[in-house]
Amino acid sequence: MSNRSKLIVTGKPFRYDQERDAEFERLVKRYPTRESMILPALWLTQEQEGWISAEAIAYIADRIGTFASQVYECATFYTMYNLHPMGRNHICICRTLSCWLRGKQEIVDYLKDELGLKPGEISADGKFSLEEVECLGHCGTAPVVQVNGEFHENMDVDKLKSLLATLK
Repeated sequence: MSNRSKLIVTGKPFRYDQERDAEFERLVKRYPTRESMILPALWLTQEQEGWISAEAIAYIADRIGTFASQVYECATFYTMYNLHPMGRNHICICRTLSCWLRGKQEIVDYLKDELGLKPGEISADGKFSLEEVECLGHCGTAPVVQVNGEFHENMDVDKLKSLLATLK
């Protein structure tokens, strides 16, 4: 079993905050069945916590009225859901052919050399986490890096240095 599919048990109960609870109730009216809410519910959880714990999986299942295994199945199938804590700045680098051919590895090597950060790790200060992901859908402007959900195209090491300097 990969780290991607291991759930972390925090020992703390999970609930949506008031804002996410209201958004869940707004969204649930738009879907034909409550089970259709699994992906939006996972997004709301990740938006609130930054990642999805075992307790959050159970909460979503109860809230929707389905099995935790069904929620877990969705959370582990899609790589955009984080099943462990991330750094304050989560960096995703595309690992598919277009990005490889246009210099993706130099970016990964720079992050390893300068920040001591390898894919799947969080920096010691918690400021950064790095993940290599499948296609981010910007092949024509490769390599692409996504930081906290924001895309940065035609990336190279110099542009990355400038970008990192702006992050808190």
